[in-house]
Amino acid sequence: MKHTIPSTPAVAARQPVNHLQPLLKIALDVHLAWYVVALQEDGASPKPPQRFQPADFLKWVKTKVAGYQVVTCYEAGPFGFTLHRQLTALGVTNYVIRPRNWDDDHRRIKTDRTDALAMLNALDRFCAGNKKALALVRVPTPTQERQRSQTRLRQSLVRDLKMLAGRGRGLALQYGYRLKGDWYGHRNWPQWQEELPTWLTRLLQPLRDSALFLYDQVRKLTEAIQAVSVRPRPKGMGALTEQVLVREVGDWSRFKNRRQVSSYLGLCPSENSSGPRRQQGQVTKCGNPRLRWALAEMAWRLVRFQPDYRLVKKWKPRLLDRHATAVRRKQIIVALARGFGVDWWRICTGQTTPEKLGLKIGE
Repeated sequence: MKHTIPSTPAVAARQPVNHLQPLLKIALDVHLAWYVVALQEDGASPKPPQRFQPADFLKWVKTKVAGYQVVTCYEAGPFGFTLHRQLTALGVTNYVIRPRNWDDDHRRIKTDRTDALAMLNALDRFCAGNKKALALVRVPTPTQERQRSQTRLRQSLVRDLKMLAGRGRGLALQYGYRLKGDWYGHRNWPQWQEELPTWLTRLLQPLRDSALFLYDQVRKLTEAIQAVSVRPRPKGMGALTEQVLVREVGDWSRFKNRRQVSSYLGLCPSENSSGPRRQQGQVTKCGNPRLRWALAEMAWRLVRFQPDYRLVKKWKPRLLDRHATAVRRKQIIVALARGFGVDWWRICTGQTTPEKLGLKIGE
C-alpha cells in the first residue's frame, strides 16, 4: 500500500516520504511529566494508549524510525515547539495542531487516553488525504519564535502594570480616596503624597515600587522592539505596531488569498444561515487576538492620519455620522481594521504599493 502525507507550509521541516516503509501514526497528549501516546500501524486498529517519560519517548521513537515512516502530531501549548524540533531531528514528520475539544460526541468524558485516541483518528484521516481533519499551526523558526516572545512578554508586562495600578486605586478607594491615571509616576506621586495621609502612602509604596519597576522594563522592551523596525511605514503605524504585525504573522506569503488573511485575524463576521435565510453576527475572534488588538488600535489612527486612504474615504463619513451609535462605530472600526490587514498583506507580498492605496508614508 502506498501512503501519501499531505504537504503543508505549516511544518517547518518535513522529511522525505518513503513509500516502501510502513506508516506509523502517533498522536501525543503532551504534559510536563509524561506523554500519553496513541499509535496506529498502517491501517491496523489503534493500539491502547500508553504513557512515556519525555526522554524515554524520544528514545523509543528513535528505534521506530529505522523500520517505519513515522508521522506524529500534538497540540500547540505552553511547551512551545521544542518537541517538534526534537522529533524532526530524529527524522519524524511532525504536525503541531490547534488545541480543541476532542469530545465530538458530547459524552462528557475527557481523559488523556480519549484525547490521544481522538487525535489519532484525526491524524489517520489527515494522512489519508483529508487536509481539514487537522488544523495545523505554523511552526516559526527559532529566531522568529524568540522575537515573537519578546513582543508578547512586553504585552504581559503592560497587563501586569495595569493590574498593579488598579490594585493601588482600589486600596485608596477603600479609605475614601480616588487615585487617577498613573498615580505611581514620578510626576504624579508628589501630589498624592501631599493629599493622602502618611499611613496610606506607606501602604501604597510597595505597589508603587513594583509599578515603577515594571514601567521601566516595559520602556526598555519597547525601545528594543522599535529599534528593529527599519521598514518605511504608513503614517499612523508606529514602529511597535509594525513589529507586532511582523512577529505575530512571521511570513505574509503563507496566505494565498484575502479570506485566509481575514480568517487568521479573526475579524470575519460569524454566520448562521440556512436555505434562503442569511444571518451574520459578531466577528468570530477565532484568529490571533494580538493582531486584532494592534489593528483595531491602529484603525483609529488611520482615520486621523490617512484621509486619502481608500478605506478611510469609505468608512469615515459613516463613522462621523452623528446618528451612528457606539456599537455601529465599533463595527466600522472592525471593518476598517480587517480591510487594512488585507491591504497590508498585499503590500508585504508585493501585490500593491501604499501609493496606489492612498497611504502616506510617515517621516
